[in-house]
Amino acid sequence: MSEIILHHYPNSPFAEKVRIAFGIKQLSWRSVHIPVIMPKPDLLPLTGGYRKTPVLQIGADIYCDTQCILRELERRFPQPSLYRGTDAGSANALAFWSDRNLFSPAVGIGLAGRSTELMTPEFMADRAKFSGRDVNPERLKAAAPMLLDQLRAQMGWLETMLADGRPFLLGQHPTLLDCAAYHPCWFIRVNAGAEAAPLTEFQALQAWMVRVEQIGHGASSGLDAKEALSIARNASPAAVALLDARDPAGRTPGLRVQVVADDTGRDPVVGELIGSSRDHVTLRRVDPLVGEVAVHFPRAGFLVQPAP
Repeated sequence: MSEIILHHYPNSPFAEKVRIAFGIKQLSWRSVHIPVIMPKPDLLPLTGGYRKTPVLQIGADIYCDTQCILRELERRFPQPSLYRGTDAGSANALAFWSDRNLFSPAVGIGLAGRSTELMTPEFMADRAKFSGRDVNPERLKAAAPMLLDQLRAQMGWLETMLADGRPFLLGQHPTLLDCAAYHPCWFIRVNAGAEAAPLTEFQALQAWMVRVEQIGHGASSGLDAKEALSIARNASPAAVALLDARDPAGRTPGLRVQVVADDTGRDPVVGELIGSSRDHVTLRRVDPLVGEVAVHFPRAGFLVQPAP
């Protein structure tokens, strides 16, 4: 089996979600550090334009979005499962809630805490284009009370889940939900400090964060980005044609389509549809730097449209 390669940067919240999953499964993986802002010349040949962090590469198969990444890790490395003590439906639904509702306000609080250090003109311009709204220290500081209101209410739900003494959010074992709920809390702590609101209010949540941190990130070793491109170029995609008989639009393998996120980073990826299901869609692409690759996306949170 080809090596697991994660394209990420250390301060990425969603990359931390995947790194904790590596720890739960005690996986060995290769680490490629990518730029925090555009351009990303050694990432886009693999993805076809998708710029979000992280991206998982296994040979010539490229997995975009943490939904897709963690689903593939679970398929390839089923033990220990990310669903121990629960079911996949509950864990995925709650993780999707966390990614959509905790992430954005947590990043706002974290960035406001580092505004003088991190918020360079280049970073602000990049994130404004990425998010479709103005990004600057003054706006973040003005929005902080509203963001804290939202986080405090929702983190209170997590505190209540832990009130019975369970070590992790869904019981005795860390699950997909722990990966998803941890990374927004982690981003606040790393950037605004351990005593930052609203974390300081929730004692059980803080103790849970310590337990999740102790899981670690598995065993990683560095890899040069150019070598990762070479690995893709010298491999063949493992993806096979798969027809979704219930596809709402009647899409079939061989069609030329584009896939685009429905929230931020709406950079379309165009390719030939290899296969799809209720949960995923896979495109075949050819790039001069990497040859033929299969790019995988989740269905939830992404739009599949006819290619222009």
